[in-house]
Amino acid sequence: MVEDINQIMMKTALQLAWEAYDQGEVPVGAIIVLEGKIIARAFNKKETLQDPTAHAEILAIQEACRYLNSWHLDNATIYVTLEPCPMCSYAIIQARLRRIVFGAYDPKAGAAGSVVNLFKKKLFNHDMEVIGGILEEECGAILKKFFQNRRRLR
Repeated sequence: MVEDINQIMMKTALQLAWEAYDQGEVPVGAIIVLEGKIIARAFNKKETLQDPTAHAEILAIQEACRYLNSWHLDNATIYVTLEPCPMCSYAIIQARLRRIVFGAYDPKAGAAGSVVNLFKKKLFNHDMEVIGGILEEECGAILKKFFQNRRRLR
């Protein structure tokens, strides 16, 4: 089977999620791609930075904005291993990303359709394409492993 670009890029985001896992962070990774080139990569750092906004998506958006010297990330795609929460979803909308591709659905805080859908057409000032469930099993497995280990250690 030939892998498509979404699967290839999600594997890169998944590698970042494993880095987060190794550092005791909730294992979520994100990359931003523009014209076939990765311009930003990040993973969750809430614990490391003691910052509730240090989600992978927010950190990747900040890096991409620095790279482009602009907050407009038009024509870029964000790949993230977990469906974004409301905070990250709105940051993605504000950054004007063209597309969001995510792995695992988040039935507790997902804002791309699981709990709410902030990407619904005409809801805000910017519409984008949303693709969910890419490498869903692999993206979900790392989260499941992380939280099982965390519960076991308590």
